Amino acid sequence: MRERPVLTNNELPKSPLLDASGVAKNYGAVAALRDASLSVLPGEVHALMGANGAGKSTLVKILTGAIRADAGRILIRGQALDVRSPAEARRAGLLPVYQEPALIPDLDVLSNLRLTGTPVEPFRAWVRELGIPDLDIRDTARDIPLAVLRVLDLARALAVEPDVLLLDEMTAALPANLAEKVLEVVRRQGDAGRSVIFISHRFVEISALCDRATVLRDGATVGVVDIEPGVEEKIVEMMLGARIEKTRVAAHSASQASATKDLRPRLSVRNLQLGTKLKDVSFDLANGEVVGVFALEGQGQDELFSTLAGSMRPAGGTIEVDGPPVKFSHPSDAIQAGIAYVPGDRTEALAMQRSVRENIALPFSAALRNWGPIRLRQERTVVSSAIARLQIDTRAQGEVQRLSGGNQQKVTIARWIAADARTILCFDPTRGIDVGTKQEIYKLLRELAGQGKSVLFYTSEMEEVQRVCDRVIVIFGGRVVDTFPVEEADEPALMRAAYGLPRGAKADVGILADVRSDAGAAP
Repeated sequence: MRERPVLTNNELPKSPLLDASGVAKNYGAVAALRDASLSVLPGEVHALMGANGAGKSTLVKILTGAIRADAGRILIRGQALDVRSPAEARRAGLLPVYQEPALIPDLDVLSNLRLTGTPVEPFRAWVRELGIPDLDIRDTARDIPLAVLRVLDLARALAVEPDVLLLDEMTAALPANLAEKVLEVVRRQGDAGRSVIFISHRFVEISALCDRATVLRDGATVGVVDIEPGVEEKIVEMMLGARIEKTRVAAHSASQASATKDLRPRLSVRNLQLGTKLKDVSFDLANGEVVGVFALEGQGQDELFSTLAGSMRPAGGTIEVDGPPVKFSHPSDAIQAGIAYVPGDRTEALAMQRSVRENIALPFSAALRNWGPIRLRQERTVVSSAIARLQIDTRAQGEVQRLSGGNQQKVTIARWIAADARTILCFDPTRGIDVGTKQEIYKLLRELAGQGKSVLFYTSEMEEVQRVCDRVIVIFGGRVVDTFPVEEADEPALMRAAYGLPRGAKADVGILADVRSDAGAAP
């Protein structure tokens, strides 16, 4: 493998491949973009960064023809481009991979490829290169796991060899093993002279991959920086502005937990089984405790949370809530037992065309047992308190879908705070959320634990374990293979356990920082 040198501003080609300036977009009274600019050089992996609501996704959609800008100029190779549709953007060499998979759920993979004119054999080659060797292209998209769908979206884009690949939180829903494959492939795009616009809230990925970063705040570009050691703090300051001191939270450690914590189990799981996915899962979740769950893709974590939330019925084992065993045949049974589910995919939990207040107030309506007057004053008081506590931006509250991803996730959590749920199941709740909102959620979960609530917290980002959890369990092959106190849950230990290796064993699990120099040939 040849080594690719890290390029600086002075070493990169001077003529931009893509140059956007003065881009603006309004949705009624809400300014999604005010004055955004972005200049990407040939062969450059360029980070686009900013807090949720800063305008990153809006800018990407304008560049790729999904929406029309109200103002601004876009140049490709020095020529003005009026991108009026995704097809025009595709012909110009601009191709996106969005946060949500773009495959039509009711069609098989092959039919999805035919719809976009994607060549099948290059697609197959990229799928294998991205770590999925046994894909059957006759499988229906809706039957394929979310993480695999995202990889297929990327393979479909790579198969047509775009000049500029735009990746919006590409690794946000991926386990570590698939994420590393994706990062290696992205790096090789730069080596091949193609450009990549890379949106990520993971600084380790930005450091490993990118040459420069453009930072947006409140719909405007606030600066461009070289990616070099120590630049992370500067980027955070640029992204947050005056918010930085309010959102800076120190990493959590077990020593910070309350000495008066009630160690009685709120939730006890014993020998839980479900098909081939859950084979033997046992753990306790105490009052006032945050227990992390870490696993690579497909190890049973999805089924565990779905079972505890009442969406799936286990084939064996027991679940106990505050002592007595329980059986859930529907999510409403889990909610009645005080268990609330916060999914990583916010669209699963929210009525996207309803307001913030309506979404938060849903448990009040669901709790009605008999016909009678709704206590509107009480409802409004509780909902308003939850909105204020989570600092939810309600400027676009006419529809939740108008909010940023971070504010949408806050609405999901606020609903269960308002309903006073005793146990909260959080499945990758910070996926695709900016650094400031992430830290607000970390702080909130610790506050809830301090009030005696119990939190089960699955995360695809290992560093979150140190920030949030008291303990962490690692699942491999449908079993709990290890449990760590937070002091011992460093990234090497978690990765070894996630690969099924015993403590003390050494594993070659890959290092993200090596991606810069790992530039093998593309398929």
